[in-house]
Amino acid sequence: MYRNLGNPALNVPEHWHYVSFGLSDLYGDNRVHEFTGTDGPSGFGFELTFRLKRETGESAPPTWPAELMQGLARYVFQSENTFCSGDHVSWHSPLDNSESRIQHMLLTEDPQMQPVQTPFGVVTFLQIVGVCTEELHAAQQWNGQGILELLRTVPVAGGPWLITDMRRGETIFEIDPHLQERVDKGIETDGSNLSGVSAKCAWDDLSRPPEDDEDSRSICIGTQPRRLSGKDTEQIRETLRRGLEINNKPVLPPINAQRQNGLNLDRAPSRKDSLESESSAAIIPHELIRTRQLESVHLKFNQESGALIPLCLRGRLLHGRHFTYKSITGDTAITFVSTGVEGAFATEEHPYAAHGPWLQILLTEEFVERMLEDLEDLNSPEEFKLPKEYSWPEKKLKVSILPDAVFDNPLH
Repeated sequence: MYRNLGNPALNVPEHWHYVSFGLSDLYGDNRVHEFTGTDGPSGFGFELTFRLKRETGESAPPTWPAELMQGLARYVFQSENTFCSGDHVSWHSPLDNSESRIQHMLLTEDPQMQPVQTPFGVVTFLQIVGVCTEELHAAQQWNGQGILELLRTVPVAGGPWLITDMRRGETIFEIDPHLQERVDKGIETDGSNLSGVSAKCAWDDLSRPPEDDEDSRSICIGTQPRRLSGKDTEQIRETLRRGLEINNKPVLPPINAQRQNGLNLDRAPSRKDSLESESSAAIIPHELIRTRQLESVHLKFNQESGALIPLCLRGRLLHGRHFTYKSITGDTAITFVSTGVEGAFATEEHPYAAHGPWLQILLTEEFVERMLEDLEDLNSPEEFKLPKEYSWPEKKLKVSILPDAVFDNPLH
């Protein structure tokens, strides 16, 4: 924790600067991180930083930012998923446990700390930026980098060094209403860079009789349910990463693609080959899982995940891209694809297809436009009661928005 005097010439106020250590490799002896050479990433390849506006008369830095950074670091160590500039973190609580409107985070390059070449690899410094809920939603609908650029133009909302002020009571859109127009134009022009989320979700094959032994989301050998295999997971990760390559035609990699390193749900490199826990290692070999065409499907989401469906449709599919919901339990995934995505196993002739517990749904532009009209109330989820159901009988598609408790029950 450091006291930073800021830069009056740039209108940068005095603030507290926090820097983590330990996400990168401090020893180079495989004690904590695997040493991969001087040219590769050091440990996870980054450290976290945070800049908090110093209050008048404050003589010592508050300690809560350190606890916040420890929580993020714990997530990285436990999941082995890494962060990238432009990522967002949905926190759903004031960062300092107060009544502040600053309840979520964006990540960007620290403006002062440049990447460092160490004897144990390269380290970059990712700065945490506190944002309001409305700003998080804008980042999801458009992209994190775009919102960070807008925050830099508003001194009280971050300024050029993106300093977090927990006392900020207005969003950038309330401070300058014209900024919403820039976001709307960006969404219309660029679409959304958010290509997938971890979510509470599930799906059922309605075309299969309920008494069928082969469950729509898992295939069993003995008493072991079939979870997403390493190759499934790698393909989903690759799908999400490629979804960000907006200058190229979106392509889903082939089912049998081989990769040395997996990718987490938000496209950052991971040292894991799979999201599976060790206890789920007993699975059916990937190459024995056949792709099935389904006649009718039922999609289930909790309220938070369901609120992102319009983003998926408007910000991704209407721009020729794809969007994936990866279950937080790790046992299922749902990928929406547009007709412009190559390599998908869902086709216009067979728009619903499953590879084990991974479901793909291909939606035409005409149907996406209709769904956006029918799902308009998802933009104001506080105005409807759960459960909420939407159905398109002629498409044999049903979507349900359900309470969280349904997903906490394994028999959902």
